[in-house]
Amino acid sequence: MIKVFNTMSRSKEIFKPLKKGEVSIYCCGVTPYNAPHIGNARPFVTWDVIRRFFAKSGYKVRYVQNFTDVDDKIIKTANKLGVTWKDVAEKNIAAYFKAMDALNVRRADIYPRVSETMDDIINLVKTLVEKDFAYVTDTGDVFYSVEKLPSYGKLSGRKLSDMLAGARVEVNESKRHPMDFALWKSAKPGEPAWDSPWGKGRPGWHIECSAMSLKFLGEKFDFHGGGSDLIFPHHENEIAQSQAALGDENSFAQYWLHNGFITIGNEKASKSDEKMVKATKGFFTVEEVLESFSGEVVRLCLLQAHYRNPLEFSRNRVAETKEFYLKLAKAYWQLEELAEKVHAGEFVKDTSEKNFAITVSKAGGLVEVAERLLANFYAAMDDDFNTALAISEMFELAKEVGDYYKGFCAGEILPVTIDGGIILRVREIFAEMAEILGLFEQPVPKVTEEKKSDENPELVNALMKIILSLRQDARAAKNWATADKIRDELKATGIVVEDTPNGATWKRV
Repeated sequence: MIKVFNTMSRSKEIFKPLKKGEVSIYCCGVTPYNAPHIGNARPFVTWDVIRRFFAKSGYKVRYVQNFTDVDDKIIKTANKLGVTWKDVAEKNIAAYFKAMDALNVRRADIYPRVSETMDDIINLVKTLVEKDFAYVTDTGDVFYSVEKLPSYGKLSGRKLSDMLAGARVEVNESKRHPMDFALWKSAKPGEPAWDSPWGKGRPGWHIECSAMSLKFLGEKFDFHGGGSDLIFPHHENEIAQSQAALGDENSFAQYWLHNGFITIGNEKASKSDEKMVKATKGFFTVEEVLESFSGEVVRLCLLQAHYRNPLEFSRNRVAETKEFYLKLAKAYWQLEELAEKVHAGEFVKDTSEKNFAITVSKAGGLVEVAERLLANFYAAMDDDFNTALAISEMFELAKEVGDYYKGFCAGEILPVTIDGGIILRVREIFAEMAEILGLFEQPVPKVTEEKKSDENPELVNALMKIILSLRQDARAAKNWATADKIRDELKATGIVVEDTPNGATWKRV
């Protein structure tokens, strides 16, 4: 049973697909006026994991993600560089694909573009005008009339009266209400324009996503997603214009999922914020991050917090994640080595015990743990796609694999035939977790035996920070069982965790 937090209801709901065994998703894509930054990456990595999880759970997934290739920012950039808007868009769309490929983000089923969906956009605007939800001004602009829809503001929980109090709205004497928004903008010199019933012009921002999602997913689809900064006004306006055009307030997306911000120095990651870009000292765009760290390390870093929680991004945090990733990589190679021995026939028949019970075998104990951890992994993903908890289960399996591998290499474990099939099953489980998280799809680094923890205090501190962060995510999600489990298992290894008003601390005993 999959539960998702629906922004519309502000609560977790049991997911009920519109079509049995199928999932339809629309995610707002980038406006390609510049190279993709790390804030862009989070929603696409998040939805990539969600897609993988649904597919692994047996669903047929249709995923649509747009490119807003006609936009004020693109036009401004093009004019500044002395090139066309299309040149700017194409260059940065190519940069987007390069960055997402490095992060193991699988391609969407379709990437509609505003410039290629113009007829659908114009027809949707015409419908809204005909139904009296929109009006045409003397200058050829078309605005949506927010007062025509009583439910306007239901996604964000805002009321029109509250929005006006101290609101920063575009000054336009042609508007009937200050919160009315543009569906069609009349042509201006030096801007791209298309023919329409209201004269030459181009679409407003919000109408584009409505037209593209309705065209490729239909009047009702399962999920609509994006960053939490899109809740208002973008997604609010999408709902208003789409449901007004369709005449059904139950149409359009059924579940709204929004990821939290990435922050750098406690500021929201936004490429337009030049002050923040300078503060990051050249460590901001995906390309810049990938100069220092592999795509899989960056991906794992983005998944370490629950998607709805904010994520503080820094060079130190990615460096800490790299150490964590290497632990997983080490288990990957240990399982690969053991699997090679199985296939080479090095696991021999047991001559002393013909009916070697699975629970007696060291490998049998390992597979029992692995199956339990896999069930926990899926339970975490079932609970609103909690990648932070899912990762902790994979890390626990890596630890168990390491213990078995050491015993095997030390000659403490007899490599009997029954263990061979068991080891291959553990390897399958580890690979299944990795596939959903999107790991080990690039060359996996070989990891040598690390120094003893007492000889590497920086590594211990880094790993403890990660573990305590995962525990805090569990506490925030009110998953007390997992939080207590982490605390108790740390205590068993001689590490005591103490919760204080300023956060969790730890010490050896």
